[in-house]
Amino acid sequence: MEAHIIVNGQSVAVDVSVEVFSYMDRADHKDENLAHEKRRHWDGREFDEYIIAHECSRSYYETPEDWLCRRETLREIMTALEGCTAKQRRRFLLFALEGLSCSQIGNICGCSKSAILKSVEAVRRKLKHALQAG
Repeated sequence: MEAHIIVNGQSVAVDVSVEVFSYMDRADHKDENLAHEKRRHWDGREFDEYIIAHECSRSYYETPEDWLCRRETLREIMTALEGCTAKQRRRFLLFALEGLSCSQIGNICGCSKSAILKSVEAVRRKLKHALQAG
């Protein structure tokens, strides 16, 4: 079977046995599952019964201070996104808002999974820098 691997940043097609292909495929799925898990817990907390019981059960009333902080944060995020290229912005939004994997975005954009990952990481760094500066 034919598998694609990255060598010095280039995708190379290699003939491999069915067992090796199966192993590589399972590894790719495991990587994607880990990425989804990281996104699911983006704030570093564990998704457990405590959070559900204490934060999701009561109604949320936004104070004027909370509203103002949310608006300022949104403005900072939008300013940081404007500083990104159109490709980076599109790839990041597909990843962060739509929840697509790097492989899926690569298929949509016609590029490699590593190119998508580099774009997403570049935008994350810009957002992190913008939010720390603000």
